[in-house]
Amino acid sequence: MNQKDVPRIEDTMTDVLLARLRGVSILSAVPDTEIRCLGDAREMRLPEGEFIAKQGEVAHFFWILLSGEMRIYQTMPDGHEMIMGTAPAGTALGELPLLSNTPYATSVRATKPCEVLQFDEQQFWDMMKSCPNVRQAILGNMADRFQKFQSVIVQQEKMASLGTLAAGLMHELNNPGAAAVRAAAQLRENLMRMHKLTAKFSKSKMSDEQKQCMFHLQEYALAKERPLRMNSLEQSDAEEALAEWMETANIEDAWKLAPTLVAIGMTSGDLECARMEFPGPFFSDALNWLEALVSSMQLVGTIEESIGRVSDLVKAVKSYAYEGKGQKQSVDINESIHATLVILAHKLREKQITLEKDFATGLPVLQTECSGLNQIWTNILDNAIDAVDQGGRIRIRTWEDTLADAKSSASKTRHYLCITIADDGPGIPTESQARIFDPFYTTKPVGVGTGLGLGIVQRIVEQYGGTVTFASQPGNTEFRIRLPRERD
Repeated sequence: MNQKDVPRIEDTMTDVLLARLRGVSILSAVPDTEIRCLGDAREMRLPEGEFIAKQGEVAHFFWILLSGEMRIYQTMPDGHEMIMGTAPAGTALGELPLLSNTPYATSVRATKPCEVLQFDEQQFWDMMKSCPNVRQAILGNMADRFQKFQSVIVQQEKMASLGTLAAGLMHELNNPGAAAVRAAAQLRENLMRMHKLTAKFSKSKMSDEQKQCMFHLQEYALAKERPLRMNSLEQSDAEEALAEWMETANIEDAWKLAPTLVAIGMTSGDLECARMEFPGPFFSDALNWLEALVSSMQLVGTIEESIGRVSDLVKAVKSYAYEGKGQKQSVDINESIHATLVILAHKLREKQITLEKDFATGLPVLQTECSGLNQIWTNILDNAIDAVDQGGRIRIRTWEDTLADAKSSASKTRHYLCITIADDGPGIPTESQARIFDPFYTTKPVGVGTGLGLGIVQRIVEQYGGTVTFASQPGNTEFRIRLPRERD
């Protein structure tokens, strides 16, 4: 078509439409000669509820809303509608998808009867090319609206992070909360058992030697504030030796009493005085009383540990935005893992899991300003416990390693604290391995896993400047955490 055959745009615009366009806020500084560039548009009346754009559709039009109101929203993956804003009369819509050649990111629907001017793609590009003042007005309006939408998106991300944090917090609070409840119930049972045994002792005349022996054993038990850390083989051998010794002395429930007494370092030699001073069934009563006392002290420690863990989690929420900016502290990795094992001990017992511990002696402390180590051990161990069958096996190892510093041009080495946690469960399916650190992704049945645990692990490890990797096949899944002993 020849240029002379193109109808004059100003001839196609009525004075009424021109007057209405002068009232559009974004066109207030545009001269009449350029406002007439808009005369080719198609005038449309839309009833309430009518769409002019739907999320995901290919963009073909640009609109100016003359009257009425439009709602702009996104449909989220779960199906609910997230309101992004409203468009009042005088708003330009649809320019961003046309300029970026992308589908509509939102849906736009009339919330009131509306009048709009609709431009097709060719009309839009002709107008942007030949009408500089209109172009400036449209781009300025787009920038302003984009900034507002960006603020909404940032707020949505903050709310999503808060939701993730809240879900993770509930996930983390479950273990120490349940442990404290169970420990309190067991403590009550121990106190009742001690009361009955004490009443039984009070009815018999105890010699000074018997009293002195019980006092000595009590002092020994109360001096041990927390269970000793022993490797699995060492602990198993000590329990077996003490249980066999007690069985030869006709102690009831010797195999139940032995682990508690071994946990504070007691041997048959330490109990020899009680064997000599308490003949017959009174020896069994004396050891049962002693075991109840030791167990009660351990349960108090578990309750303290659980409450401290809850307090740490609450503190972590308060300082969420500032995590890693606190004062430097020294952390004993072995002690940190041991504390987590205490919290999870009930789950290990319920599934009769064999726990193999190989804690390096003399392991240097970790110098850090971060927090959350317990969350790393809790999440990985909790997954391992869920994965193994009844009577399964979990292995934990710690050691120090030295590697060349990849960031240094000189031949500098860095010291790392290394931890592996492995289980003999069925393994992580190959098709799932690439996604196990993704938030909300879980291979557990519906209602069992939140899909948050390993994402939290990865985030905390990275805050420490470390790495977390894994290898998995049927019968052996191993997570390896490597933490620099000191941050740069």
